[in-house]
Amino acid sequence: MAIPRSLIVLSLAFVFMINSALATAVTYNVASLGAKANGKTDSTKAFLSAWAKACASVKPVVIYVPAGRFLLRNVVFSGPCKNNAITFRIAGTLVAPSNYRVIGNADNWIFFQHVNGVTISGGILDGKGTALWACKASGKSCPSGATTLGFSNSNNIKVSGLISLNSQMFHIVINGCHNVKMDGVRVSASGNSPNTDGIHVQMSSGVTILNSKIATGDDCVSIGPGTSNLWIENVACGPGHGISIGSLGKDQQEAGVQNVTVKTVTFTGTQNGLRIKSWGRPSTGFARNILFQHAVMINVQNPIVIDQNYCPGKKGCPGQVSGVRISDVTYQDIHGSSSTEVAVKFDCSSKYPCSKIRLENVKLTYKNQVAVATCSHAGGTAAGMVQPTSCL
Repeated sequence: MAIPRSLIVLSLAFVFMINSALATAVTYNVASLGAKANGKTDSTKAFLSAWAKACASVKPVVIYVPAGRFLLRNVVFSGPCKNNAITFRIAGTLVAPSNYRVIGNADNWIFFQHVNGVTISGGILDGKGTALWACKASGKSCPSGATTLGFSNSNNIKVSGLISLNSQMFHIVINGCHNVKMDGVRVSASGNSPNTDGIHVQMSSGVTILNSKIATGDDCVSIGPGTSNLWIENVACGPGHGISIGSLGKDQQEAGVQNVTVKTVTFTGTQNGLRIKSWGRPSTGFARNILFQHAVMINVQNPIVIDQNYCPGKKGCPGQVSGVRISDVTYQDIHGSSSTEVAVKFDCSSKYPCSKIRLENVKLTYKNQVAVATCSHAGGTAAGMVQPTSCL
């Protein structure tokens, strides 16, 4: 006996409804768990309670942070969890304590470790870092400061539409992670705020940073040892110290950096544009297969720079040369203005000269005049129109 078609359709619809119900995320509102949106009451326990429930759930979970200001102390969200789909949907602002010493001696303010499939959507993170910056500027004894948002040993992370304000130290750090996507992130701190890198990536692979605007007192994006398959696109930087690979070679035994693409980026009034820097001392580190493409420089001090003689305070490296090997670096369609006469500077290791450096269609001016390029221990080629004239 044939089963009526209408019954088959009804059965399929029922199965779909069951599957949809199973897939529907459970929502935990931090306000329902005791968080107060007044910016004064410590809401850390409520956030940790929401995380404990989310991490124990076998279903996808949304942790919802409503509008308002929520005071948080140092908080660690640890996995592994029983599901791989936890979303923080933030409509409000998370605020660090006004007393910078409360969180300033910890490495991180908000920290995720050993998690898989965490998404942060929206929200503002206010690190309240200005008092600590003033302390450091005064020369007093101060805590080093906390990173606002850290991810360690985690996979399949998404951060979108997030704003980080006035971090004590680094704004966002990605360490030991795989498959991380950051989209529409905004970082804002004073141009003289110390060590406030926008996004720092190290020992990680498969990281993408898209459609973001970074204004800070240090590197807009800093790329540390062990980074591979990094893609940065449509990022505006300034004020800040540019997009930097390095510092590399701080340690003698060090993982290298490879397969990095930086494209469609704008630098405005920054200290550097596209920079690679390494300590001037022995190391097993390297940087290779790097593409810098479609970059606009607006009044940038050092638009294109490789510095392999980095030696802050002239300690631990005078008289030595960098062991970091730099090769296969392409600069393609880079144009704009330098605020100093030397717009292109390749200062490479005398022991391991830079190799396969390529300049293609580069036009950088200084006060509407021709700028200068300088090379030391650098080899490569130039193609198309290249101004200043290539020294490779």
